[in-house]
Amino acid sequence: MDILVDKEYRNQIVESKSKFIAILVPIIQKDDYIKVLDNVKKEFDDASHYCYAMRYKGFAKCSDDKEPSGTAGRPILVSLERKNIDCAVLIVVRYFGGTKLGAGRLLRMYVKSASSVIDKFLKR
Repeated sequence: MDILVDKEYRNQIVESKSKFIAILVPIIQKDDYIKVLDNVKKEFDDASHYCYAMRYKGFAKCSDDKEPSGTAGRPILVSLERKNIDCAVLIVVRYFGGTKLGAGRLLRMYVKSASSVIDKFLKR
């Protein structure tokens, strides 16, 4: 059974001076994620990356936003799928801290960020 998000949730993690801000937001219509993403980009206009995944009634979309392929969008989407979260977008905003994390560590940080905000929502 799919789980619907009731409101916006946020969580922040810092790793090697890079800041990851995970934002989980409910959406009413499939294309609502675009407006949410635009608003997040305006709020965090100096961030390095805006990686995201969304699920809406069987439709899914994700983006690595110029991070190495497969290190951000897909892992965020898998995090949503594993918890059966639907009708939501999960964006992880990244501020680069000056130290390259490498693909493996980067992937783990996106998973950790996504999981942390999902856990915050599930423990509400």
